[in-house]
This record gives sequence, structure tokens and C-alpha cells, in this order.
Amino acid sequence: MNTRDHLLLILAEECAEVAQRITKALRFGLDEIQPEQELTNEQRLGVELCDLLAMMEMLQSLGVLTAYPDRALIEEKKLKVAKYMNYSSTLGLLDHGPDLNERRMG
Repeated sequence: MNTRDHLLLILAEECAEVAQRITKALRFGLDEIQPEQELTNEQRLGVELCDLLAMMEMLQSLGVLTAYPDRALIEEKKLKVAKYMNYSSTLGLLDHGPDLNERRMG
């Protein structure tokens, strides 16, 4: 295994850790602090996202990833997510209640 493959493997692990932290936050709440932990699920999610970004930067420094993050792609994704959130809402499957407002998404 070379350095690039090793870093890509860690990137995959970090993606899995982000997904796990999200599921914990959804199951137990963003403000919950697990036993024997000091940070909330929200804070722990932030740590995992920083770990993910660190791996992206390391891969960028090797030239494996280039031009990321790309602001245009990010804005395009936000529009796509908003479009499908609205569609889900019209189907009665998503409540745009007080848990998430437009200000926090942007």
C-alpha cells in the first residue's frame, strides 16, 4: 500500500465515523452527552468533520484531490437539497418545523 492508498483508506474511515456520529445525534439528540464522554453529539460530529477535512487536505497536498472544496459545487448541492426537501414536504414526508430554519442552512 502506498501513501495515497493509505490516506484514501483513512478518508473512508472518517466518512464512516461521520455517518456514525450523525446516527447517534439522530437517535439521542445533538445535545446529548454519552456516558464517559465530555462532548455533546453536535461537538463530536464537528470533530469528525474536522478529521474528514484534514484527510481531504492531506490528499490535496499529494495532488490526489484538486480544487476542493469547490464553492460552485457546494452551492449547487445546497440548491439540489433544498429542491428535494421541498418535494418531500409536498408529499407530507418532511415537516419544515422549528428544528431547522433557512438561516442555519445557508
